[in-house]
Amino acid sequence: MTQVLRVEELTKRFATVTANDRVSFDLEAGEIHCLLGQNGAGKTTLCECLYGFYLPDSGSIFLDGREVTIRSPSDAIRLGIGMVHQHFVLVPPMTVLENIVVGTEDLAPIPNMGIAEKRIRALCEAYDLDIDLEARIWQLSVGEQQWVEILKALYTGARILILDEPTAVLTPQESEKLFQIFRRMAAKGLSVVLISHKLNEVMESDRVTVLRQGRVIGTVRPQDVTKLDLSRMMVGREVDLRIQKSTLGAGALALEVRDLCVLNDKGQRALNGFSLTVHGREIVGIAGVAGNGQKELFEALIGVRSIESGEVRVAGKDLTNARPKDVADHGVGYIPDDRFGAGLIADFSIAENLILGRQDDRRFNKGFLFRRHAVNELAASSMRDFEIVAPSDKTITKTLSGGNIQKVILARELSQSTVCLLANQPTRGLDVGVIEYVHRQLLAKREQGLAILMASEELEEIFKLSDRIVTLFKGEIMGILSGEEASVEKVGLMMGGMSAAMASEVAS
Repeated sequence: MTQVLRVEELTKRFATVTANDRVSFDLEAGEIHCLLGQNGAGKTTLCECLYGFYLPDSGSIFLDGREVTIRSPSDAIRLGIGMVHQHFVLVPPMTVLENIVVGTEDLAPIPNMGIAEKRIRALCEAYDLDIDLEARIWQLSVGEQQWVEILKALYTGARILILDEPTAVLTPQESEKLFQIFRRMAAKGLSVVLISHKLNEVMESDRVTVLRQGRVIGTVRPQDVTKLDLSRMMVGREVDLRIQKSTLGAGALALEVRDLCVLNDKGQRALNGFSLTVHGREIVGIAGVAGNGQKELFEALIGVRSIESGEVRVAGKDLTNARPKDVADHGVGYIPDDRFGAGLIADFSIAENLILGRQDDRRFNKGFLFRRHAVNELAASSMRDFEIVAPSDKTITKTLSGGNIQKVILARELSQSTVCLLANQPTRGLDVGVIEYVHRQLLAKREQGLAILMASEELEEIFKLSDRIVTLFKGEIMGILSGEEASVEKVGLMMGGMSAAMASEVAS
């Protein structure tokens, strides 16, 4: 195969941190090449050097055998390199069409939106994408927004497409469809660089380059290695994702939801008569394709989305349409699916994010002044207990890896969760080492008597952690199964809208 891209001895430093240490890497035409590594291994930094966000401190980049200098994303786009970032670069109030067209290099001062729309619809048809071009970005699910980002890159005419954790926000079905699209792209000669933590999809790539602590550990072909081999290469130790979950009797009723009806951002019914109970010492997992009411459910429970009708009780206290602070004060913690959008303030320090929501607490606040000693003590203990890797608690959170950002949120929410923890996609976009850590933390809280309601699009995670499994389809519960009676086939059928009774009959 023809080599289209080659990187030789690339090094990139940020102050005292070496993000990429003499990295060498190559990409062939029509290849899907996966970059695998823990959060903070240097994968994104390498790709952002290729896309012109950063200028390497040393090393060389070659395109089609010719050395190039990429000083900006504009340079990268002119060279045929496109990138889809893990955290989307979209303007929420604008339409899909406007987001794709605005800012591209080949536009006239006043773009011909009619011609642009025809081009975009042709791309949608070529890759079997069903996107409403007139919809506002804020009205789309996270998965749909991912497709918009991919269309943006294709619209610029990219022949090398870099995707940073593209399936982190997609359902298993969407991920499968994305890989089908990758294969179509590859068949047409387009090359894909894929950053991923998910070993199942890594095994579907043509080659895998593993990075650890900024260095290349090796490049292998999936057919020559096992998932265990790759885990060991990326983490530097044996990783055990087996769950040692003890059998516990259900504790006191912690969360009770009755006949909940909630609207989505489009004003449509997202939850329709949703009823559920969660007891202490149990994890209830919600299985469902994204966009079936999970987001609206969690937002209603924590008080940031209005409840049209129904009732929410925590430890017997009516918290229907309560303020978020009141919900938190009653012992409810919340891990959102969108770390940056809803989990923390990216420009705040680690210490500031750890007291977010508790900044008025007398332990940390004295009049108009913070009790710095108390804040520093909390930050030091949280960083130690939750293994948050950073130079200090004054480190700005947005500079951390995704895994460490999630640990900051975990440290804050688990410390204030005394009755119930709401966890929406708690391991989304994390590497196997951090997933192992998050699972241990959730199970430890279960052992301590906490009630946990968790939504995950990873069925393997649902089955590993849950005592009971709730399947959600278009805002309604298709059935509730115990861990013993649930099967992947049965839950999969229910996720598609089949009742529990019918799914059981078909699966048997």
